[in-house]
Amino acid sequence: MKIVVTRGLPPATLAPLAELGDVWVSPHDRPLTADELCDAVRGAAAVVSMLNDRIDDSVLTAAGTQLRVVANTAVGYDNLDVAAIARHGATATNTPGVLVDATADLTMALLLDVTRRVSEGDRLIRSGQSWSWDIGFMLGTGLQRKRLGIIGMGHIGRAVAERATAFGMNVVYHARREHPGVIGRRVPLEELLATSDVVSLHCPLTADTRHLIDAAALHRMKARSYLINTARGPIVDESALVNALATGVIAGAGLDVYEHEPDVHPALRGLANVLLAPHLGSATVETRTRMAELAVENVVQVLTGGGPITPIAVPSR
Repeated sequence: MKIVVTRGLPPATLAPLAELGDVWVSPHDRPLTADELCDAVRGAAAVVSMLNDRIDDSVLTAAGTQLRVVANTAVGYDNLDVAAIARHGATATNTPGVLVDATADLTMALLLDVTRRVSEGDRLIRSGQSWSWDIGFMLGTGLQRKRLGIIGMGHIGRAVAERATAFGMNVVYHARREHPGVIGRRVPLEELLATSDVVSLHCPLTADTRHLIDAAALHRMKARSYLINTARGPIVDESALVNALATGVIAGAGLDVYEHEPDVHPALRGLANVLLAPHLGSATVETRTRMAELAVENVVQVLTGGGPITPIAVPSR
């Protein structure tokens, strides 16, 4: 069997695949182009994909009818056409759960950094500009008794809520349904935006959440509030965010993901009140290794006749 891995993974995690067939790992330190991806998957029984690989009908047709599993090395799967994968007789899987703590930790890192202006201060020091302490120098905002509004109360949202309470924040959340037993109170989206001091995004990217945070949503937020996004870039209208940051509609933002990733709206780079990270949510050795292991385990399970460990449900029509 041919097994395709669209970008390098820790070598030790690939060993179980080598026992099942011929493993092709992309030699490129970049995402494959659409044409390269179609060429790579021809004749494959399994594809281990990354979040920047678009797996659609064209790729699935190129792969052929022997394709049995597409294992996405990410918790999100907006890059997969799950219904098309099912139509082609294959199973789609992802890697949920293993990156919860890492992403929640990064969310808090962005939140603390942008509200206390840590990276802004770092840039000041490195620039060589003169500075001196005074009572009003580079004032940020504390978190105690401030409200955190979480949009999307899945595992990552819940982990962020737990961390935020340790900093003295109170939590509200917006989700499609009530989540009994979680920290925080469920509120309508409009109330969350209007009353939160920090809004943190943890919902999946769907047709309903694309540009959920648009110009109108940003104008509902407090002028001294902050937006944190460690979910998916297109949930935020990046042009509207640039305008809101530049004109004082909101105080600042911490972003780990971007609307047209890896491209970033050029105006964001010139704004002092936005913190920019290069999709580091799962970027710990432990987490990325476990993601790779789980993707491989899903492939092994399917190719040896078992059920996948973390299948993605086919969306209902």
